[in-house]
Amino acid sequence: MTKLIIQIPCLNEADSLPDTLVALPRRIPGIDKIEILIIDDGSTDGTADVARRFGAHHVVRHRRNRGLAAAYQSGLDAALAAGADIIVNTDADGQYAGEDIAKLVAPIVANEADLVIGDRGVGRNEHFGPLKRLLQRLGSAVVRNLSGTEVTDAVSGFRAISRSAAQRITITTEFSYTTDMLIQAGRKRFKIVSVPIRTNATERPSRLFKSIPQFIARQLMTMGRAYATYNPLRTFTLIGGGIALIGMMPVLRFLVLWAMGDGAGHVQSLVLGGALIVLGTLTGLLGVLAELIGANRKLLEAALGHIRRLEQDIATLKDRTPPNVGWNEKDVSNKEAA
Repeated sequence: MTKLIIQIPCLNEADSLPDTLVALPRRIPGIDKIEILIIDDGSTDGTADVARRFGAHHVVRHRRNRGLAAAYQSGLDAALAAGADIIVNTDADGQYAGEDIAKLVAPIVANEADLVIGDRGVGRNEHFGPLKRLLQRLGSAVVRNLSGTEVTDAVSGFRAISRSAAQRITITTEFSYTTDMLIQAGRKRFKIVSVPIRTNATERPSRLFKSIPQFIARQLMTMGRAYATYNPLRTFTLIGGGIALIGMMPVLRFLVLWAMGDGAGHVQSLVLGGALIVLGTLTGLLGVLAELIGANRKLLEAALGHIRRLEQDIATLKDRTPPNVGWNEKDVSNKEAA
């Protein structure tokens, strides 16, 4: 039986959430069971109560606002614990058409994708202004290069992920999960597919950022951090090489002047250049160290994936075991290990 859980991160969405929940599909080809999961990220307007009243099967509550990235990760963890085979993320403001969830999950149901991104057609979307369309295209191009993927709408929050892929994803940023997740997925060789989707106009401004410059700055920081995490040697080598190259310029200047017999008064160029070359070399060596730490991180991620699968399998066995049948977690662990 294939189980789909649709998760919706929320922050004070009591007014818009009912329409979004009503628009969600109740039947999808290839899906046997559909459940709804709400992540209430510290709302103060009764969002969780509205969610329960309109049929949400699961509600996860943060006692205070922790941000979209943390809400998404909480949703993934809760959905996996609830036995989801496929997890779809959508927004509470109704930006995405609920009917398109069937298009999102189809490649995963057909075993053709690990991660599916809803493409809003940013270059021609009538709900986006000219500046937003331009920035979306530029941002997606940067993410494509950093992640090694062909995703055309990198910051789309309308996406579906398989159970096995979700078990290998851990969001590390505190801002938005979209680009961090894509860079991780690309470096972990997930099969990623984009499908065209429809969007609706939204009335309220984004709660994720206060201005476009702030959004750009924070996304650049997120992308840079994620890329450096998964490509440390290349990152530090490029930075160190750039510093050393700049350091070569005053050294070459000194050598030229020295060859012309005028080097005595320009020793400061040699000192400055030498210091920059040493700094560049040390930066490159930090890249080697970071690469070794990265290898250890891969082992930790693999171990975390195994732990998640064991915990979820144990939870599933607990749910399926009749009340009058006794067992203990040690026995289950031994059976799983066997």
